[in-house]
Amino acid sequence: MPLSLRARLLWWLLLPLAAFVFFTGLSAYDTARETADLVQDNALLSSARTIVEDVDWENGALIANIPPAALEIFESPYRDQVFYKVIAGHERLLGGNPDLPLPGRISKLPAYYDATLAGQPIRAIAYERQLYDSGREETVTVVVAKTQASRQAMLAQLWRPQLIRQWLMLALAVALVPLGLTFELRPLIKLKDDVADREPMELEPIRADRLPTELRPIVDAINQCIARLKLHTATQRQFITDAAHQLRTPLTLLDTQIQCAYRREHCDASMAEALAGIHRSSRKMAEMTNQLLLLAQAGSAPQQRAQVRVDMAAVVSSVLEDLVTAAQRRQIDLGAEVADDVHVTGSESLLTALVTNLVDNAIRYTQDGGRVTAICRQEGGDVVLQVVDNGPGIPAETRAHVFERFYRGPTDVEGTGLGLSIVREIAQSHGGTVSLAHGAGRIGLVATFRMRSWRG
Repeated sequence: MPLSLRARLLWWLLLPLAAFVFFTGLSAYDTARETADLVQDNALLSSARTIVEDVDWENGALIANIPPAALEIFESPYRDQVFYKVIAGHERLLGGNPDLPLPGRISKLPAYYDATLAGQPIRAIAYERQLYDSGREETVTVVVAKTQASRQAMLAQLWRPQLIRQWLMLALAVALVPLGLTFELRPLIKLKDDVADREPMELEPIRADRLPTELRPIVDAINQCIARLKLHTATQRQFITDAAHQLRTPLTLLDTQIQCAYRREHCDASMAEALAGIHRSSRKMAEMTNQLLLLAQAGSAPQQRAQVRVDMAAVVSSVLEDLVTAAQRRQIDLGAEVADDVHVTGSESLLTALVTNLVDNAIRYTQDGGRVTAICRQEGGDVVLQVVDNGPGIPAETRAHVFERFYRGPTDVEGTGLGLSIVREIAQSHGGTVSLAHGAGRIGLVATFRMRSWRG
């Protein structure tokens, strides 16, 4: 599974930073070690010089009187052990610990070396000096050594605070970098939400004025795609509108000619039956043409239509007056429960088409002698329209498909399969919703349309 952009940015930021902390920690350790070694070696050299200054001739022989100050230089709270040895020539011991090892090679320059004494690691210096007396010359070698406790303590005091500061900085970066990324990636998340939350037919360009420079090319590309899609959609809608308009006139003429031929006196029964079938087909074609034209109008952008204050009570009453004859032919009880002052903002013609399709569908699919009621009321800040019938209803598994264009369920009722598609398009274009549910006692169907009420 690929990592997210945030995770990849974290890796690119934190891995180099962790590597930097690691290598600077090693460098700080080397620097602290060199400092501790230098301080220790200087103390050893000072002690060796102090000791060799106190080696003198007495009665023609070399005597080493080691003062306490020569070893007090190593005093520390870490209780280091200090060892020394003074040798005349290369064999005669003048004082000190005879087991203290010598370096592999002694020169006139101070020789620093590491060794082990009594199982303990020590740091030592061998310092050689020539002493003269009455023409005699003698080589004196002073060896001073000490254990490593104070050196290790100094190394820790020099190195650990730096290491702790660096790791604290790394921990602070680990805590702050994700927080910074969260804030800086907000424009990208907002851009994603702006695109994802758009309505299917919302084809307005995305504003890029407050976006970071890096995101503007992406927004420009999206806007170009939206512009092409908008042009294509507008061309398609215009084609549907033009085709519907062009078809309406010949279909009307065809219907008129069929009716004239049907009324002729010399029309036999078979011809009359054929003409009746053609008449039904032409009417169905005309109805579908009108529905396609209405669907194209419903899908147009809201700003392309006049947005006015619409009285939904008047719309419902007008629709019921137009459809009451169709209901009476099938002895369907068509009624209304309409509240006062139910106003919305939108297109009156499209909202009339929405109510007409809902009520017409209820009348079509309700059995003879059934009941259809249109209810319009105010709920909070919304206007709610419900068309309730006691017909066979729609199974739950089918409801997800009835809003698809040209979908017709298992029924023998005539229709175009566009009614509920038109309802959904009009509802969405007005910022509303439409839903279907069982009626009371799981009898019939309740179609609910909801949208924001008028705000003057």
